[in-house]
Parts: sequence; C-alpha cells; structure tokens
Amino acid sequence: MSSPKAAAAKSAHKAALKPAHKAVTKAATKAATKAVTKPARKPRPVARPAGPAAGTASAEATRLAADIEQGLADGQIDVLTPQALQALLAAACKTYAAQVEAGNPMAALAQRTTVTPTEVMVTASGLLRAANLAVFELGMWQSWTGR
Repeated sequence: MSSPKAAAAKSAHKAALKPAHKAVTKAATKAATKAVTKPARKPRPVARPAGPAAGTASAEATRLAADIEQGLADGQIDVLTPQALQALLAAACKTYAAQVEAGNPMAALAQRTTVTPTEVMVTASGLLRAANLAVFELGMWQSWTGR
C-alpha cells in the first residue's frame, strides 16, 4: 500500500472505532458514577400505606376502612349493617372530638380524600339530625368557639 492509501485506511479505521469507543467509555463512566453517587433503590411495597403497627386499633381501623371502600367500589352499599355503621360513626365522632378537645386540632378528613362534598353534607346532616341539632345551632356554636 502506498503511503496516502495507508494513511486513508488508518484514518477510516480510527474514525470507525472512535464513536463506538466514545459511546462505550461514556456509558461506562456514567454507570460507574451512578453506582457511586446513588445507592440502588429498594422496591416499594405495593398498596401498603405507612402507618400503625399491626394488631393496634389504628391498624384494624385502617384495614376496615380499606375493606369498606373496596366493598363500595364493588357496588355493595350494605357492606356494613346499620348497627355497625352507627357504632363506627359514634366511635369516630368521640375520638375526633377527644383529639380536638385535647388540643390536637386536625382535619376531619385527609387532604386528598375520595369523599365528595355531597357525601360530607349527607353525613353532617345525619349527624346533626341524630343529635337533634339544627344547622343554625352548629353555626352559633362555631362562632362562639371558633371551630
């Protein structure tokens, strides 16, 4: 081979190797850097909210709430008997009031809840009716207590 042909062949060979070499080197550097700077992610548990320890009333209540939500999603409006629903509402009202009275103000529902405004109004009306209270009395109590 003549000198110009040899130089051209050598140059073509280098050009063909250069992009592949750069890509491999770049990828290897990136992987090594990522391995050093970021620890491997642990897989997150699916649909297991962080919360109370198993066996506690809070854990049981959370599980029961999920079971009720699933039943409603499946179209079972009678997932709870009227007596069970009344017992749960009474216990929830007492627990919520005790928390607020103890100086632990908290929202009655989570910020991102699936409860609709209509469901809140229907429940609030039922609770007021059960306690023989009118909306006017609720308004007066709120203005006096600031709650």
